[in-house]
Amino acid sequence: MKRVISISLGSSKRDHVAEVELLGETFHVERRGTDGDSRRAEELIRELDGKVDAFGLGGTDLYLVAGKRRYVIRDSANLVRAARRTPIVDGSGLKDTLERKTVEYLEQEWGMSLADKRVLVVSAVDRFGLAEALAATRAKMFFGDLIFSLGIPIPITSLATLRFLAWLMLPVICRIPFKYIYPTGSKQEEIIPRYEKYYLAADVIAGDFHYIRRHLPPELPGKIIITNTVTGDDVELLRARGVKTLVTTTPEFSGRSFGTNVLEAMLVAYLGRRPDEIAPDAYHQLLETLGFAPRVEVLN
Repeated sequence: MKRVISISLGSSKRDHVAEVELLGETFHVERRGTDGDSRRAEELIRELDGKVDAFGLGGTDLYLVAGKRRYVIRDSANLVRAARRTPIVDGSGLKDTLERKTVEYLEQEWGMSLADKRVLVVSAVDRFGLAEALAATRAKMFFGDLIFSLGIPIPITSLATLRFLAWLMLPVICRIPFKYIYPTGSKQEEIIPRYEKYYLAADVIAGDFHYIRRHLPPELPGKIIITNTVTGDDVELLRARGVKTLVTTTPEFSGRSFGTNVLEAMLVAYLGRRPDEIAPDAYHQLLETLGFAPRVEVLN
């Protein structure tokens, strides 16, 4: 049995365990949250290093991306260095492939045309492939990177502007503690309604679920949410607020979707190679073999 553990800076209330069959292999998959305690996360990685087949790094990113430029988050790089023997991944190797394919899948399999719809991506530098794929549908895009990460209520309305601002700001932002730009630990359990006009102006809200949830307004009637990891409680929360359709880019395992970091760790464990030895085509071929499809759930 392959053992994969996601060490997350997120809330331990979202922990989950599942056994999954993939390509003739059984995987024991586990998510362990450290409630925002990066020291505890580092201790867990050191403790389990060499005892598991692959780590996922959750509740943070190792990289932020804008166009062809990739920026390393200092806090996450420190955590990754704690794994000396076991490979560790943050999901970035899969995000680009999975999330672009999700937009294609919605159009081809569900007839969900996004042309001329108003689409809010809460943080494009966290999911640049998704942002580009949505923009290619001729949707009316606006990006909430300044709003949801920095608290500056100014939407960005083009990818060109986003790339320019990223070039100016990300080298500095990536050096500050990650908790100041992303909800970690107990903050993932809090909802502080803000920026309601941006939520309500959108037909589709896409991106990281913790950014979406952090300032969720009381009602989101008829909205489509395209996101990553959700629990059963998250699904009911969205249903109660009137969300019409929920799309997650990763499939459901044992009652919830896991993050891309977990799925990438499973593929790394299956291949038995270091992440830097795996070409993007290898991930793509495995996903094709597995026949993974996004989860689409009509809530209202």
